[in-house]
Amino acid sequence: MTTANTSTDSRCREPSPVTNRRLLVAGLAALAMLAACSTVSVPTGAGAGVSSSATATLAGLRATAGRGPLTPDSQLEQAALQQAGYMASRERMSHTTGWGKDFASRMKDNGVRGAAAENIAEGRFDQQKLFDIWMNSQGHRRNILDPDFSRFGLAYVRDGRDPNLRYWALVLGK
Repeated sequence: MTTANTSTDSRCREPSPVTNRRLLVAGLAALAMLAACSTVSVPTGAGAGVSSSATATLAGLRATAGRGPLTPDSQLEQAALQQAGYMASRERMSHTTGWGKDFASRMKDNGVRGAAAENIAEGRFDQQKLFDIWMNSQGHRRNILDPDFSRFGLAYVRDGRDPNLRYWALVLGK
């Protein structure tokens, strides 16, 4: 929208550069406030919907430990995708967002109730290598094989500058 100032001679003038900058700053501030008020933002992209491709891998890993399979869950995948998106936007791995949202508060915001766990990763590798890495890490392995979990959501978001770099999140729940 263009606005015009009128003077006494009835000619229209374009807004001054100072006015344009003020409008831009005010608009950006309003957008930032709206973004901060949002409880759940879910990025989309190639990493959305990858839970179904991990079902067989997880079932095999759990079967070797005498555990039942996990069922893909859209609610847990949404939570995983949100975390992967956060990490990609910040270009770093973290279980806590820059807005002070820890794992428990993020699960609550996503409507996830009960026990839950999260594995995260960053790297230039595919899903098979991802699970190899996690299964060779005591804490990540414990989460994947936990007999209390029956559902999972897996997602990744690619780094904006390096399409081979992915930020992964796996959320497990009852």
